[in-house]
Amino acid sequence: MSGGVDSSVAAALLLREGYEVVGCFMRLGSPGETLDELVPYEEAAARVCEINSGSSKGGTKSGAKTVSLTQAVKIGHQGCCSINDAADARAVAAQLSIPFYVCNFKKDFGRIIDYFVGEYVQGRTPNPCVRCNDWLKFGKLHEYARQISADYVASGHYARVLTLDGEPRLLRGIDHNKDQSYVLFGVPRSHLSRMMLPIGGLEKPRVRELAKEFGLPVFDKPDSQEICFVPDNDYAGLVERRVPSAAKPGKIIDRQGVVVGTHEGQHHFTIGQRRGLNVAVGRRVYVVAKDAASNTVTIGDEEDLLTREAMVGEANWIMPSDELARFEAGEPRRVWAKYRYNTDPAQAVARWMPEADAGDGVSPSGRRGRFVVTFEEPQIAVAPGQAMVLFDARDRDLVLGGGWIAGTRM
Repeated sequence: MSGGVDSSVAAALLLREGYEVVGCFMRLGSPGETLDELVPYEEAAARVCEINSGSSKGGTKSGAKTVSLTQAVKIGHQGCCSINDAADARAVAAQLSIPFYVCNFKKDFGRIIDYFVGEYVQGRTPNPCVRCNDWLKFGKLHEYARQISADYVASGHYARVLTLDGEPRLLRGIDHNKDQSYVLFGVPRSHLSRMMLPIGGLEKPRVRELAKEFGLPVFDKPDSQEICFVPDNDYAGLVERRVPSAAKPGKIIDRQGVVVGTHEGQHHFTIGQRRGLNVAVGRRVYVVAKDAASNTVTIGDEEDLLTREAMVGEANWIMPSDELARFEAGEPRRVWAKYRYNTDPAQAVARWMPEADAGDGVSPSGRRGRFVVTFEEPQIAVAPGQAMVLFDARDRDLVLGGGWIAGTRM
């Protein structure tokens, strides 16, 4: 339970279906968070009782409206897993009368921040939300579930787990505008049978309606838009605080190698960036490449961002075993490939790359296995460091697996 409307409704739906539900909030050590600031479960529950019984301090005047839970327990509007989110999650748990625990993953979360900073320092574009799902929400949290003898781990993601031909499969959420299957591709296949995604078959407006029907105080809470450990959106500042040597002047060059400007560190830029380049060349230009070793940023025209082929590492497969065996044996696979969360999947062909041809690079996750994706039509701004997720060519809802983009070429 993150304190948002989606996970809150997921808990309420499971409770309505007769499951025994335990709410868990992941304490990640976000800025300003301390356990002393968290509203205790008992206090939140007492506030609910006071409101429902009309016994709040001072009572209520005749004809006056009952004070809402939203007014009694402050609802936060910060990024995922903030201190206000913890209070919101506790308030929802109290409303539902379910146990609520704070899981201290602060030490483990340091690995996410280190990964994030390390990717920027090495000139790549990280995706910490996917790593958080892999390592914590469906990693550490599954371990915790086993410790308390829970049968399933549920979350408020817009995706689905269905049994097809006797095997659990991951599918896109019904609401394709909110679909989050992209950020779940790294879940181990062995965990699918223990995953529950109660809102995956609903559209967002219906989820908010249900939250109101259930009387949940977060029914109108805005969706989180920030990375929880960068609440001010100053990614470069975080990198420089962690790695001061990253803040050093470098050259901005064009595709011919001509110096057209300077910058304060390549980590300030991402592939495809157009704004904030501080160069005047008489036309619209974009960041088309970065070289961390030389601290150089290359700019070019939009067509310079086009990519035909991407090399992908750290493969995680959730396709059936027989299909995977054929793929690893060299059989090309027609797919829909998604290389950014907010980009539609593109038609492509995926080919397995034998480990002997893939090099010995060490990945942040420790996983090995590489493949190549060749797009039918060139795609724009395919950035190393981002996730590449593959969907079945015949059924775009079926997730086959994916990996992390290691390099691109036209």
